[in-house]
Amino acid sequence: MAAAVDRAEDAGAAAATVGLVPTMGALHDGHAALVRRARAENDVVAVSIFVNPLQFGDPADLEHYPRTLEADLELLAEAGADVVFAPSTAEMYPGFPDAPLVRVTAGRMGTVLEGASRPGHFDGVCTVVATLWNLARPPRGGVLRSYFGQKDAQQVAVLRRLAHDLDVPVEVRAVPIVRSAEGLALSSRNARLSDEERVSALVLSRALRSLAEAADEETVIDVEAARQMVRDEPGVTLDHLVVVDRGTLEELGAELLCQPLRRDALALVAAQVGPVRLIDNMVLSAPGASPAA
Repeated sequence: MAAAVDRAEDAGAAAATVGLVPTMGALHDGHAALVRRARAENDVVAVSIFVNPLQFGDPADLEHYPRTLEADLELLAEAGADVVFAPSTAEMYPGFPDAPLVRVTAGRMGTVLEGASRPGHFDGVCTVVATLWNLARPPRGGVLRSYFGQKDAQQVAVLRRLAHDLDVPVEVRAVPIVRSAEGLALSSRNARLSDEERVSALVLSRALRSLAEAADEETVIDVEAARQMVRDEPGVTLDHLVVVDRGTLEELGAELLCQPLRRDALALVAAQVGPVRLIDNMVLSAPGASPAA
């Protein structure tokens, strides 16, 4: 991959920037938006497709994760990718499952919210992304930018801390959530929903939108009412719905939510809908607050 990025860089006109889009495949319009953003901002665009076993606690979930390489390559060609890296597990982790022996930990940020429901998940994310950053880094001191969907808000926050805390020379960029016309956040897992389940899943974005509207109107953020909205939807089992600090993922206490927001925050929801676990999030903007990066 490093050699392919180098060759693509040489083919460009004084190429100095590489945009990396790490994915697990089963690509959709949300992924295409990441690639198009990277294409607009960089000389070389590299995309990885790797179903990372370190991110899965349940072997059945890993086995059933959709793999659609041929369709993925067509989407990436249309979106403007220069390099696609699609290794096997044996290529990525020689000796797996006993390797890699040394892995990256996400620390406390990886044990809350999604991390509480999926122990070790964010350690797996950090390990594979750190490896990909090393492979895609421009070989002659150029700039590396890495693109992720805002739908995975906790992942974005963890990876920003990874880059910051370990002094990795990469710019982590979040691209806004791409939604269906009805409001459902696009996800590879949506393909496993029935038509009825897809309608039920819309309650997630409705609940988040109720909180965002309260923030816009400078009224109290009623998190419990939003939770009850999700609980009342047939076929949906709520895991969590919380409002957190955007940088640290610390949950905001009642003393901050009993009054209009004074700083931007993030509302996060996770729920089981039919056979799949879905996540969504929405920024709660405090009027007059400086926009967060």
